[in-house]
Amino acid sequence: QVQLVESGGGLVQAGGSLRLSCAASGSIFSVSYMAWYRQAPGKQREFLAVINSGGNANYADLLKGRFTISRDNAKNTVYLQMNSLNPEDTATYYCNAHVVSRTNPRIAVEYWGQGTQVTVSS
Repeated sequence: QVQLVESGGGLVQAGGSLRLSCAASGSIFSVSYMAWYRQAPGKQREFLAVINSGGNANYADLLKGRFTISRDNAKNTVYLQMNSLNPEDTATYYCNAHVVSRTNPRIAVEYWGQGTQVTVSS
């Protein structure tokens, strides 16, 4: 069994910064892609950023360079550094990862974290 656990969310004032973390744990053989999504109340979940095991990252255009994704392969952890936050960034942030487990090393399975709330006050 594999679990993704996010942390680092909270309440921040507009213009501030937060750093989210997501650690994958369990019977892991390897982790390929790790990504961040968010979902605001009444809206669909939207893609933010993705990074592969080699450190190559891609971002949603909507971020306009304010967020940076990174990862520590040794810890199976992905981070999202969020700067210049504004109230429109208020949402639940979810971690996503494609994991090859030791129990079934032939395929990669997609996992989601439980989400961490980010609230930006004006």
